[in-house]
Amino acid sequence: MIYFIADTHFSEDNIRLYENRPFGSAAEMNEALIQRWNNCVNQNDEVYILGDFGADGQEALILNQLNGKKYLIKGNHDVRANQYYRDAGFEEVYDCPIIIKGFWILSHEPLYVNANMPYANLFGHVHSSPIFRTYSSQHYCVSVERIHYTPVSFDEVIRTVQSESK
Repeated sequence: MIYFIADTHFSEDNIRLYENRPFGSAAEMNEALIQRWNNCVNQNDEVYILGDFGADGQEALILNQLNGKKYLIKGNHDVRANQYYRDAGFEEVYDCPIIIKGFWILSHEPLYVNANMPYANLFGHVHSSPIFRTYSSQHYCVSVERIHYTPVSFDEVIRTVQSESK
């Protein structure tokens, strides 16, 4: 199974405060994110992190606690070299958006797509900003604040986007 999540910002207390995340500390936030992740993701599942993983130099420690094969599409806070992230435990790291299944553009920041384009965009970056919709027929935001701090399955994304387009 394939899952998506963005903007985990593990170990970053500033984002917890800035986004009013419902956790008393960065350690509590990490624990909740790890537990929710592992409650739905199995070891053989794939998880695409659409930027801003966080972990404040503790990426390997956090990644070792998370189920699944993890892929990172780098966000504006993922500033280390790609090899650093691979060494920490990511299967692969991407500097630019990628396309999966010939239709789905995975990016950190939302991309412009319209009804005349043969693509849909999964993205993060915007957290809980009311300026951006959570989903439309061609967009789906996977920032943790919008997906209950739990990776969302590809099946759920497809169901939601298809129901939005009817």
